[in-house]
Amino acid sequence: MSDATDPWLIVGLGNPGPEYAANRHNVGFMVADLLATRIGGKFKRAQKAQAQVVEGRMGPPGPLSRRVVLVKPMSYMNLSGGPVTALRDFYKVPTDHVVAVHDELDIDYGTLRLKLGGGDNGHNGLKSMTKAMGPDYHRVRFGIGRPPGRMQVADFVLKDFSSAERKELAYLVDRAADAVELLVADGLERAQSAYNS
Repeated sequence: MSDATDPWLIVGLGNPGPEYAANRHNVGFMVADLLATRIGGKFKRAQKAQAQVVEGRMGPPGPLSRRVVLVKPMSYMNLSGGPVTALRDFYKVPTDHVVAVHDELDIDYGTLRLKLGGGDNGHNGLKSMTKAMGPDYHRVRFGIGRPPGRMQVADFVLKDFSSAERKELAYLVDRAADAVELLVADGLERAQSAYNS
C-alpha cells in the first residue's frame, strides 16, 4: 500500500507531434502542460523511457507538498503502457499513485469524472497501460462527447476541438488540472465530490 511520502506519476495521454497537438485525443497532454507550468517545470526527454517528464512538487509548501513526476509518453497512444510502466518502476511509484488524464467519449464535452481502476472503454492509451501494469491506477476522464452522425470514433478523436468547444477549452483544461491537484493533495473521495458533477 502507498503512503504519503510516495511520489505520484501523473500521465497525460496523447500523441507526439505538432499535427496532433490540438486533437481531442491530446487533451491529456494539454492538462500535463498546464500542470508543468504550475509547478514551474519544463518537459525534458526521460532517460529511462520513451517519454517527456517534469519532476517537481505539488500542493502547499512544506510537509503537505507531494513529489510528482509529470509524464507525456512519446510512444503514440496505443503504446503508452511501456513508457509509463518503465517510469513507474524507475521512480518507485505505487500503481495507486499513477494518474492517467485522458479524453473520454462516453461523457459530455467538458464534464470530468475521477475514478480508481475500471475498464478501458475502448481507449487505446488506457488499454496499453492496463495491459502493462493492471487496472488499479487513477483516471481523470475529460469528456469529449460522441462523434456526430456517422463519423468514425478514430476520425473524431484525431480531429481538433471545434471552434465552439475551443471557446471553453482553456477553462476546462484548467479545471481538469485543479482536479488532478486535489486528487494528489486530498485523495480520491474529496476530488470526486468536488469534480464528479
